[in-house]
Amino acid sequence: MTNDPDLATLKSRSGQWQVVEREISRAITSGSLAPGNKLPTETELMDRFNVGRHSVRRAISELAAAGKIRVEQGRGTFVEEHSVITYNIARRTRFRKNLLEQGRTPSGQPISEAEIVAPPTVAAALKLEAGAKVYMIARRSFADDVPISLSHSYHPAERFPNMHLRRRAGESVTVIYAAFGIPDYLRQSTTILTRRPIGDEAQLLAQSPHQPVLVVQKTDVDMEGRPIAYSETVWAGERIQFTIENELAEPPPASPVKGQNNE
Repeated sequence: MTNDPDLATLKSRSGQWQVVEREISRAITSGSLAPGNKLPTETELMDRFNVGRHSVRRAISELAAAGKIRVEQGRGTFVEEHSVITYNIARRTRFRKNLLEQGRTPSGQPISEAEIVAPPTVAAALKLEAGAKVYMIARRSFADDVPISLSHSYHPAERFPNMHLRRRAGESVTVIYAAFGIPDYLRQSTTILTRRPIGDEAQLLAQSPHQPVLVVQKTDVDMEGRPIAYSETVWAGERIQFTIENELAEPPPASPVKGQNNE
C-alpha cells in the first residue's frame, strides 16, 4: 500500500473506516497486496491511516464480508486467494460446466419455492397469458463453498409439473428438462445491469452492502424457440466477470456452379 495524497480529502468526505477499506481494496485490486499476502497488523494500520482501532476493525470486517480477505485467529489477516471467476455467456450457458472448466466446485442451496401467478415481466418473457401459473424457485449458488449468486427462476407450471420438487431434491435443470422431452435448450436473451444490493442480498452473498452486485436477466428457449424459463440472478460483483461468446451463424449454402446438378 502506498501513501495517497488524497487521503485527507477522502477522510473529509466519508467515514474513516471507509477510507481504510477503500485503500486496502485498491491495493488488492492493483496487485500491491497479492493473494495470500499478510496484511499489516491492526496497530500498523492505525498508524498508516491515522485512524482509531474501531475504524480499522470495521474496515477489516467489511473486507472479510466481501470475500477479499480472511482473518485467521492467532495468525493474522490475509488476502483471500480466490480468483475472479470468468463466466462465459453463450447460446448454451451452463452454470456447472462454467465452474468445472475453471477448476471450481459448483454447488447450490434452495432458499424457497412457490407456485405463483406470473408477474407481468415474467409472463411477457415466457409468452404466457395473464393469470398463468409459474414455479418461482430461489436458490443460492456457490463456487468452492463461497457464495457467488442468488437466483430467482420461473418455469411454466403447466409445462413442468412439480419442477420445484425436483429442484429441491437436487436434480439439475438440464436433467429435469430432459425428463420433459427437452434434450437441449438455448439462451435467447441476456440483460446485464449493476446496482447496490437490496434486502438480505449482501448477507446471503457474504459481501459488503457497499459493494455493487451484477444482475443478469435471461430467457431460455427450447430448440423450437418456445420460452421455457426466465430468471434474474444477482451475482457478487467482485467475484465474477462475464465474457460474451458471439457464436458464428451457420454459413450460407454455396452458390450452385453453372451447369452442375445440385439435386
